[in-house]
Amino acid sequence: MSTFSTLLAAAPADAVIEISPEAVSIAALTARGSESLVQGYAVEALPPGAVVASLTADNILDKKVVAARLRAAVERLPVRPRRVAVLMPDTAGRVSLVRFEQVPSRADDLEQLVRWQMKKAAPFPIEDAVLTYMPAGPAPDGGTEFLVLVARRDVVRGYEGVCEALDMHAGLVDLTTLGVVNLCLATDHGREGDWLLVHVRPEYTSVAIVRRGAMIFFRNLSVEDIDVQGDVAHQTTMYYQDRLGGTGFTRVMLSGVGRTADAVDDVRQRLESRLGVAVQRVDASRTATFTDRIGAAPELLAWLAPLVGTWIRMRTEAAPA
Repeated sequence: MSTFSTLLAAAPADAVIEISPEAVSIAALTARGSESLVQGYAVEALPPGAVVASLTADNILDKKVVAARLRAAVERLPVRPRRVAVLMPDTAGRVSLVRFEQVPSRADDLEQLVRWQMKKAAPFPIEDAVLTYMPAGPAPDGGTEFLVLVARRDVVRGYEGVCEALDMHAGLVDLTTLGVVNLCLATDHGREGDWLLVHVRPEYTSVAIVRRGAMIFFRNLSVEDIDVQGDVAHQTTMYYQDRLGGTGFTRVMLSGVGRTADAVDDVRQRLESRLGVAVQRVDASRTATFTDRIGAAPELLAWLAPLVGTWIRMRTEAAPA
């Protein structure tokens, strides 16, 4: 059965995998006391066209090639994972914030209400969807908001199928930027104040606002022009101030990889110019420990950020209350 959720009751996976149009990346993690330990990692580039991120069509167009690159990445790990979590590109799913004046007391009634709401927004039959939701906190204008994730079931199955080809079970499928959000939440100040995250990929840009640990805004755009990132952040800030009662970001975070080596740094400069604040790069090494001295370049840490963030969230959710 497909799982598309940011919440797990089971134990964390042995590894987290991201499959994107650009590459397959993997990190094997374990717990060492209170630390999250990265035992190994690998990134294998994919040829153009092997994976195409789409909300409404198959994403894994060359399963043989993708599985071969994933196998090569797994062979570089010191352990052989069996239980994994998989991250899809943001554009393979849809994140929505839905607001209800009153929340049904019964879980079944709430799920039916969420499905009815998403039926109007999803560009495919909701019966063909994998859907999950979680409370996002009180809405600025009253009521309660829920963060809803939806994707086509066959799209999710495509990502799971690559793992199954290597005898790995994907117990969790999620979106890449949500992994980065989870990494930011795991920092010392991740649940304080309002903060903005801009996540850049060659195929898209995602922007999230988190207020005291709850996501209150998420927007994703498919973009090819690097100039768009600054405009998106500026428009998001205006919306934050006008519609979300925002009084200022405690932090502005930037993560991701671009088409060129200096693309993300260019975005950082544009954001600082537009927003007038210092922009911090998301750094997985500040939250997790590595078994070797990786001295990782920013691009490698960018690949690791969603992987580590997803594992930490799974570990947190699996911890006894």
